[in-house]
Amino acid sequence: MSAPVVEDPRDLAERAVLTVHSPFDGREVGSVRQSTPGDVERILDRARAGFAVSRALTRFTRHEVLDRAAVLLRERADEAAALIVGEAGKTIRQARKEVRRAVTTLSLSAETARSHAGEVIPFDAFEGSAERRGWFTREPLGVIVAITPYNDPLNLVAHKLGPAVAAGDAIILKPSPLAPLTAEFLVALLIEAGLPAEVVTTVHGDPALAQALVAAHDVRLVSFTGGFATGEAIARGAGLKRLAMELGGNAPVLVFADADIPAAVEACVSGAFWAAGQNCVGAQRILVQREVHERFVDAFVARAGGLVAGDPADERTDVGPMITAEAAERAQRLVDDAVAAGARVLAGHRREGSVYWPTVLDAVPHSCALWQDEAFAPIVAVAPFDTEEEAVALANETDYALHAGLFTADLARALRVSAQIEAGGVMINDSSDYRIDSMPFGGAKHGSMGREGVRFAYEELTQPKVVCIRT
Repeated sequence: MSAPVVEDPRDLAERAVLTVHSPFDGREVGSVRQSTPGDVERILDRARAGFAVSRALTRFTRHEVLDRAAVLLRERADEAAALIVGEAGKTIRQARKEVRRAVTTLSLSAETARSHAGEVIPFDAFEGSAERRGWFTREPLGVIVAITPYNDPLNLVAHKLGPAVAAGDAIILKPSPLAPLTAEFLVALLIEAGLPAEVVTTVHGDPALAQALVAAHDVRLVSFTGGFATGEAIARGAGLKRLAMELGGNAPVLVFADADIPAAVEACVSGAFWAAGQNCVGAQRILVQREVHERFVDAFVARAGGLVAGDPADERTDVGPMITAEAAERAQRLVDDAVAAGARVLAGHRREGSVYWPTVLDAVPHSCALWQDEAFAPIVAVAPFDTEEEAVALANETDYALHAGLFTADLARALRVSAQIEAGGVMINDSSDYRIDSMPFGGAKHGSMGREGVRFAYEELTQPKVVCIRT
């Protein structure tokens, strides 16, 4: 099930084929046809035609398409979950949860399509405007380019497509070459649900294709989820257009002495090792008040050491493979470098192919990449702190800030500390990785551009248009 990249099907037969393999055992999962920078004008022609169609769809029609797509995805949840396991390596239990979230994302997008049309403007509230009446509507931007990563290959694509369809935009979708099949699956569901096929153009290709699309004059917005280096390259090449980027983080979790320690341990284990740590809001640095540091670390290490790593299709598996063996090797090198600088391994640091076991370190020097940068791997650094001020300073000392978490029984402290932490979201008595798909989601420091979360993404993807009537 796939949407064509170009209009002439004979041309597709001549395209290079990208074969997708399982991160766990290397078996072939499927393949997609690739495009090149030479195809960009034809891709844009299709997208321009798609925008003429999409902007003419009534809000009710957009709502109906998205609502039907949510129903279809719910009905085919097992098929979608199996595809996520096959190409992205998520465990089957995690994949099922991602499918449920994507259903919610589509349903939220359906409701947004008909409930966020604009507002009445009270012109008569201002002197000299008593004889005027009017409103503003939210109008589609036009053609957008959406570039998605591999770690949530269904729900992150739904977060690009759902709000854009609700807005009436046309979308050129470039999913990660490491996990393109789930994106194709979702696009096909939308078309089956009634979306005109030309509204979404799915393309596959190398960075040169992405660069050419990003630079295209007719593209009004680039929405990107991925790494900082790619985000910087997009920003340099985009020219004068809107950018909406979610570029990752390095999430701290603060555990104070009065916290419910068993609950904090459970939440942090999940937050650190979900999706094999390939999670932009995953707990990477856990800061624990010295009075309970040893107790927390002992319990955390025991839980991490008891997690089952391996085959993602096995219901018993807690931690599946990383996306490639190279990604797992990079994780291993990060830990080796930290150990060489003085860190100690408390659990894990074992690799077999693309599977890297949940790893816990302490005494990580703050100059190490493992402390300063996003690991995007099942690796956690734990460190003690003495005072609230020290905890906040440690939490804020990196350049990247999406989410943070903190555990305490003191509400006043929770509110005080959350106000001081520099992050796009602070989860109190929860791990940093808690998120629902309706909340605003984005960074607070370096590279922060816009917000996701269905309604907030919809606002990025639309523009106000004022109508004023002088009576």
